[in-house]
Amino acid sequence: MVQSSSHLDRSFSALSDPTRRAILMRLGKSEASSMGSLSEHFEMTLTGLQKHVRVLEEAGLVTTEKVGRVRHCRLGPRKLEDVAKWMTAYRTLLEQRLDHLEDFLERTKGTP
Repeated sequence: MVQSSSHLDRSFSALSDPTRRAILMRLGKSEASSMGSLSEHFEMTLTGLQKHVRVLEEAGLVTTEKVGRVRHCRLGPRKLEDVAKWMTAYRTLLEQRLDHLEDFLERTKGTP
């Protein structure tokens, strides 16, 4: 459980930055992008983009591969499955709590 929690923590940490979320969206639209072509879509240096990609890579959300002189970046094998599972479980918990609240309100309706 600790290991999966660690993966989840890294995923949420990586997703906490809007630039990293935008990188994932951009990579989701194409099979792979070179770091240079990816950096053209963001107002930052290539070095700055590489730092964001490194965080995403450490979280398992992207992979990079050097082919010749060009480093390519693509969505990682884990993608967002762990985040989606956690969100589904959390949504279920919230829905159950809301159902209990609705039951309580119905039982106490009209009670002074």
